[in-house]
Amino acid sequence: MVPIYKPIGEEQKCRMVPISFPAQHQDCQPGLEYRMQPQPLSENPAAKGSGKLCGKVAVITGGDSGIGRAVAYAFAREGADLVLSYLCEHEDARKTKRHVESLGRRCVLVPGDLKQASMAKQVIARTIDVFGKLDVLINNLGVQFVQNDIRDITEEQLDLTFRTNLYSFFFMIQAALPYLKPGSSIINTTSITAYRGEPELMDYSATKGGIMALTRSLSLSLKNKGIRVNGVAPGPTWTPLIPASYSAEQVRTFGSDTSRVPMNRAGQPFEIASSYVFLASDDASYMSGQVLHPNGGEIVGS
Repeated sequence: MVPIYKPIGEEQKCRMVPISFPAQHQDCQPGLEYRMQPQPLSENPAAKGSGKLCGKVAVITGGDSGIGRAVAYAFAREGADLVLSYLCEHEDARKTKRHVESLGRRCVLVPGDLKQASMAKQVIARTIDVFGKLDVLINNLGVQFVQNDIRDITEEQLDLTFRTNLYSFFFMIQAALPYLKPGSSIINTTSITAYRGEPELMDYSATKGGIMALTRSLSLSLKNKGIRVNGVAPGPTWTPLIPASYSAEQVRTFGSDTSRVPMNRAGQPFEIASSYVFLASDDASYMSGQVLHPNGGEIVGS
């Protein structure tokens, strides 16, 4: 099957995005972007940086691909230097690093397993060693496993999902906090599933609800330190997690359910990245404990 495309954006800045995908599946988590067809759209070529993040240093977990890659590109275009943490997707990570550097910014790769608190400390230590400071922490990594019945979720799967999706956020925040100063920002990736649920992703949705609650609670905890804490709750987005989670047939129809996605298509990573730029910049100086919803038009409770 050849993907079907549609134009989006203003006429003079029109871009074609896929609204259907070839059937495909990857037997690994969290997935490899270089194996996806079509490739996710990580950057809007019509976007022009305006220095919103000039001089800032940001750590992005899950920064090798998907939404993390798109955020890295958007941050670099706005003047930020980057540290990208990822598990073992070296080819994807190297591509992201090369493009960030082509945009004139520095980029450090730190592979490792953030399910362990010691790895989070290594990521932050490397950041301080290279750049001497940290301004923005973006917790973005995640895994998901499709199960139709809660009784099929094993203790091993539950532990893996929670340690990856939620424990790692705590570990990164704990490691980063001593270096964050007034004006710094923490941005957590939650999901639309935290608000409307997802019958095949019960443990994943539970972690995303936990991230939402963590975001709100931490924002109150850090208010007197001048550190803002916000979240982004994407809707269905074309990232490596999709072919790594769903069957080939499910991938073919991904994002096309008009009862769930009013825009009748999956989002592309570059369409999500601008929310992170906004929340990390001074434009969001009066926002903390909030969650943005780039989700294709679905109305959810806040």
